[in-house]
Amino acid sequence: MDFTPYLAGLVAGAGLIIAIGAQNAFVLRQGLQRHYIGSVVAVCIFADVGLILLGVGGMGLVVKEQPGLMQWLRYAGAAFLATYGLMALRRAWQGESGLQPAGDGMLSRGRVVVACLAFTLLNPHVYLDTVVLLGSLSTHYEGDARWIFAAGASTASVAWFLSLGYGARLLLPVFRSPLAWRVFDVAIALFMLTLAVVVLRQPLG
Repeated sequence: MDFTPYLAGLVAGAGLIIAIGAQNAFVLRQGLQRHYIGSVVAVCIFADVGLILLGVGGMGLVVKEQPGLMQWLRYAGAAFLATYGLMALRRAWQGESGLQPAGDGMLSRGRVVVACLAFTLLNPHVYLDTVVLLGSLSTHYEGDARWIFAAGASTASVAWFLSLGYGARLLLPVFRSPLAWRVFDVAIALFMLTLAVVVLRQPLG
């Protein structure tokens, strides 16, 4: 069996997924708070793998031919990112973050899952990276080799989100300080607001 397509998918998937993004920042924050991290990681993995499979299956061509859909996602995603950025600023100002017990100022599992889905599905670049780009790269292979490529990219996604979500606990000693949480939320706010501007100004396609 030729493992070249698998390794190519693994490298390509890792290069796209590991890049800092709004979804990764959200997963890291949930991991630090140890708040429904299993649900968050599962949503990210299933969504990412599903989009990869759609891209390899040929959906990338359909997405590229729907500029109206991508523009709608562009504006909706920017609005969501800006809103979350402003919420992070408010948390930093009021000192609402920290390692709180479950149920003490925390969102319910349902709201956490909805937020995670929004970070994943309202980001137009997610579709460009997984569906369009990985889908296009998979066309270099024929037959079963395309799905072996998809398996490699999917493996990168699974490994990354598990590591990010459950590996965040290694940073817990740092984040026992309320000041560290305020600095973290300010950084998240600036990142989200900047990303919202980039999504609005950067042409898609």
